[in-house]
Amino acid sequence: MHLRLYTTLGCHLCSALEAWLDRLANEPVTLERVEISTDEALMQHYAVRIPVLVDTQGQELDRGFEPARLAEWLAERGWLDAVVWQKVSQGVCEEDAGAEKPRGAHLRQGRRYLK
Repeated sequence: MHLRLYTTLGCHLCSALEAWLDRLANEPVTLERVEISTDEALMQHYAVRIPVLVDTQGQELDRGFEPARLAEWLAERGWLDAVVWQKVSQGVCEEDAGAEKPRGAHLRQGRRYLK
């Protein structure tokens, strides 16, 4: 799948969108990154909206860094990995499957200690 991403240098929300896209897409994604800071018209149009993801038909997704919005957008196009999304939306993460669960903490004399 080929998508365009309107972005700018140092955009942490854009990085989040790319990470979610990589995780939720059911096929490999080729991103054409468009730097908006070098074009005044792009700056005026996208500056407060980035990251903006655009499909080949020109349909845009603002705030794709929000997993539910990205999942819905991908699902509308048949590009969502539904199994991964179900795990994510239920709080199950493959990376966490073998990890030790948090033990909690307690306070003693104003300091927090792990249990």
